Amino acid sequence: MSWRVIFIEESEHLSLYLDNIKIKNYDDDILVPLSDVHSLIIDNYKTTLSIHLINALTENKVNVVLCDIEHMPSSIIFPLFGHHLSMEAQTKQLNWTKQQKIMLHDIIVKHKIYNQRAMLQFIEADKEVLEKLKQFEEEVSDGDQYNREGLSAKMYFRNLFGSEFMRFEDDVINAGLNYGYAILRSQISRALVSKGLNTTFGFFHHGPQNKFNLSDDFIEPFRPIIDCYVYKELREALIFQKEHRIALVKQTTKKIIIQNKKQTIFNAINLYIESILSFIETGDIDQVFQPTMKFYDL
Repeated sequence: MSWRVIFIEESEHLSLYLDNIKIKNYDDDILVPLSDVHSLIIDNYKTTLSIHLINALTENKVNVVLCDIEHMPSSIIFPLFGHHLSMEAQTKQLNWTKQQKIMLHDIIVKHKIYNQRAMLQFIEADKEVLEKLKQFEEEVSDGDQYNREGLSAKMYFRNLFGSEFMRFEDDVINAGLNYGYAILRSQISRALVSKGLNTTFGFFHHGPQNKFNLSDDFIEPFRPIIDCYVYKELREALIFQKEHRIALVKQTTKKIIIQNKKQTIFNAINLYIESILSFIETGDIDQVFQPTMKFYDL
C-alpha cells in the first residue's frame, strides 16, 4: 500500500522515468517509486509536470494537490474513473435514499462532536463545556434538525482559540485550518474516487459549485486532527510559514484509532468509508466505525 507523501517546493520539473517519479531539483535528480507514493503536493507554481507523468499518477491513484501562488491548495488531480465498477458504484450512490442520508448525516455529526469533545478534554477545558458538547452529541437527530453541529462548532472553536475567534477570518489560525483541511479533503477525495464514487454528489453537502460535496460529508470527524496542530503550534504565530505547511502535511500521515486499532489516517479514512458503504448495503448502522484520536500522539 502506498504510504509516502512528497512535498515539492523547489523542483523545476517532474517527469516519469520507468516506474518512478523523476524530480529534477536544479543540479540533482531524485527518483521515487510510484508505488510508494500516496500523495504528491506541489507548492511551487513554476514547477512543470510531463503529461506522461500525470497519466501515470492518475493510473496509480496518487493524490495530486496543486497549490496556488499564495501556497494554498487550489486543485486536485484524480482520474475520471477510479474503479473498474465506477458506473455501478455511482448508480448506487445516486439511489441512496433520503432516510439513509439522514441517518448517515446524524452519525457523522455525532462522530465529529465526539472528537471535538475529546480535543477539548485534551486541553483540559471546563467540565461544563464538555458536558454541554456531550449533550449536543446526544441530541443530534433527524438530519440534525436542531443544528447541534453548528452550536458545538461555535463553542468548540471559542474554547480552542478564544472568545474573539471567528472562522474564515484572514488570520494565521484560519490559514492553518484552511490549509490542513484542504490536504485532508484531497486525501478523502482520493479514497472516494478509488471506490468508484463521485465526489460531487454528497448526502448532506449540496453546493452547486462544489466538486467535493461528498468529501466534505466524510471529512467532518477527521477535522480535529488539523485543529490539534493549529492549537499547539499556530496560536502565537505571526505568519503562516513553509514549516507550518510541511508540518500540517505530516499531521495527516499520523495514526488514530478506528475499530479499536491504531491505523494510519490513510487507512482509517478507507475503513471509515468502507464501513459507511457497508451500512448502505445492509441497513445496519452499527456497521459504521467511529474514528477517534489520541491527541497526545498528534
